[in-house]
Amino acid sequence: MKKLDITTSLEVYDSVQELSEELQDLMKQAVEVRDQAYAPYSKFKVGAAILLDNGEVVVGSNQENASYPSGLCAERTAVYYAGAKYPESRILKIAITARSLNQEVTKPVPPCGACRQALVEYEVKQKEPIELYFMGETGEVMKAASVSEILPLVFDSNCL
Repeated sequence: MKKLDITTSLEVYDSVQELSEELQDLMKQAVEVRDQAYAPYSKFKVGAAILLDNGEVVVGSNQENASYPSGLCAERTAVYYAGAKYPESRILKIAITARSLNQEVTKPVPPCGACRQALVEYEVKQKEPIELYFMGETGEVMKAASVSEILPLVFDSNCL
């Protein structure tokens, strides 16, 4: 038997104001679309803004349904739209923000497991890391230099 140690390295910014202007703008777009989320059941709104290599920004928000499992998270809404609208473009950066209507979210909220898997699929496809920036409603912003930083044992086509 051997032991495998897996480590994750994230950068933590005290606030969105510590980010570059480009990233502050990307997060602002994520906040704007977050506030348009359709989340009447969970009361938890999430927004994602994706910067593509062609300069376009694609946004998405979570969309719920009374039949809970059939809703879709903000990250997957945005990444699937980017893949459909700009199939040849590479994803450079994704900004994600979350807010609850029940309480203030002050800690960074990373993508859920299903979203991590969907995002890593695009990272593997483009053979280039996708930077992730995620935050709550206020407070710290975390940066992962790659989706694989938050999903280290990637399940991709090599596993099939």
